[in-house]
Amino acid sequence: MKNFPSSENSPNKKYSGPLAPPYVEIEQRVRYSETDRMGLAHNKNYFEWFEIGRTEYCRRQGIAYKDIEEGGRCLVVVESFCRYKKPLRYDDRFLIRTAVRDATPKKAVFVYEVRTLDGRILIAEGYTVHISVDENGRVSPLPEDIVARIKSP
Repeated sequence: MKNFPSSENSPNKKYSGPLAPPYVEIEQRVRYSETDRMGLAHNKNYFEWFEIGRTEYCRRQGIAYKDIEEGGRCLVVVESFCRYKKPLRYDDRFLIRTAVRDATPKKAVFVYEVRTLDGRILIAEGYTVHISVDENGRVSPLPEDIVARIKSP
C-alpha cells in the first residue's frame, strides 16, 4: 500500500495555525439535513459554515456584500481549503471563528476555525482566498475604505 504524506506537511499550511484575537465568533448547531447516513456532519458543510463566518465578519465590520456588488465588484473565491480534525454530529453546537490573515485592494484571505462550544477543541480549520473582480470578471481593486474595514475587526 502506498504511504500517503501527512496533512501536517501540506502546502496548505501557509494559512493555518491557531487564530489569535481579534476574530469574529458565532455559534451554530448541526442541522439534521447537514448530516450523512452515519449521523456525522458532511464535509461540504464546513465551507458553508466558513461562508456564514465570513459574512458575519464582514457584517460586523459594516460591510454588506450587497454594497460591494452595487459598487461594481465581486469577491470571487479562487482557493479554499479545510483540514478536518474531529467529527461533528447532529445537534452538536459549535463555534465558527473567522479572521483575516491578509487583505489588499485586490485580494483577501479569510481564515477559519470550527471549535467545540467551549472553544477548547479544534474540529476543523481552513481558509479561503478571494480576488476582487469587476462586472466583466477582470481583477479590479476594492475601495480603500472597504479594505481598511476588512483588515480591522
